[in-house]
Amino acid sequence: MKKEDFIYIFPSCAVDFLNYYSVIKNRSDLTVIEYANDLQTFFRFLKVIRGSVSKEAVFEEIAVNDITLNDISSVTLSDAYMFLVYCKDNRGNNERTRARKATTLRNFYKFLTVQKKLIDENPLQELDSPKIKKTLPKYLTLDESLTLLNAVDGKYKERDYCILTLFLNCGMRLSELVSLNLSDIRSNNTLVVTGKGNKERTIYLNDACIDAINAYLPFRHVDGVKDRDALFISRQKTRISPKTVQFIVKNTLEKAGLSGRDLSTHKLRHTAATLMYQHGNVDVLAIKEILGHESLSTTQIYTHIMDEQLKKAAASNPLSAIKAPKRPEIPVTDNSDQVE
Repeated sequence: MKKEDFIYIFPSCAVDFLNYYSVIKNRSDLTVIEYANDLQTFFRFLKVIRGSVSKEAVFEEIAVNDITLNDISSVTLSDAYMFLVYCKDNRGNNERTRARKATTLRNFYKFLTVQKKLIDENPLQELDSPKIKKTLPKYLTLDESLTLLNAVDGKYKERDYCILTLFLNCGMRLSELVSLNLSDIRSNNTLVVTGKGNKERTIYLNDACIDAINAYLPFRHVDGVKDRDALFISRQKTRISPKTVQFIVKNTLEKAGLSGRDLSTHKLRHTAATLMYQHGNVDVLAIKEILGHESLSTTQIYTHIMDEQLKKAAASNPLSAIKAPKRPEIPVTDNSDQVE
């Protein structure tokens, strides 16, 4: 689905909502398209449960541009929960995906009620989200990170080494790395990164990053490059794509003997933050700014990693299974017959 197709796919009130989150709320294209997919699935579900389409209709082919405001305003809280059950049982959506769908519906109905004033009362104001099980992020240890960097080879090893170095030292998102430009590198050894919502932040480059960039630049394609300001260039002489970077990371992890652990580019971001917190004594507030988190609660997951490691360290002590000695039981004597 593309943003330019919204007008053909959705009723006007849904198009207005998606445009509002794109332009006014400044959400990324990926987020807006996720909202669009959620609404499309919900509208199709409504048509099915209300008998607006034949039983033989293929769900993914049901058109929703004919959904009316009356259809939308007549939705109940029960309809929404029934939809979330359908997403779980029939579509295999996990709790995180279902939570996002619930957020999409709440935001959509709030928009119709508050911003557009198309409906008088928000029927989904009390819609709860599925509880998301908190899990500690996966990451590489310091030794594993060094092993990964040492495993880089091949025709484009300078480029690939630089990519991995920036991931592991700067904690960038994949989308941020592929959008880097030469002009983002400043003379004071800082890097301007454009994150979620087109928000810019400044990252200070350490010696490893500076060295990796300087080692890569002489090998960077120049002639025939279509996007001349792009920092990382593919072998087709275009800006490197997210898919290519994912392949580079996956391939290097395999060479380093670190595959099979569900590691990814995003796990390298977790690795950077974890290493800074564990080995660099970096304050969690500083890590928040480096990673570009909006909320401190998101960053605090890395303090939980340390807590978990301390717990495991305590449990691994060879004396941890030793039980405290118990006093021998003293028999109770019945002195009731004794004369005082």
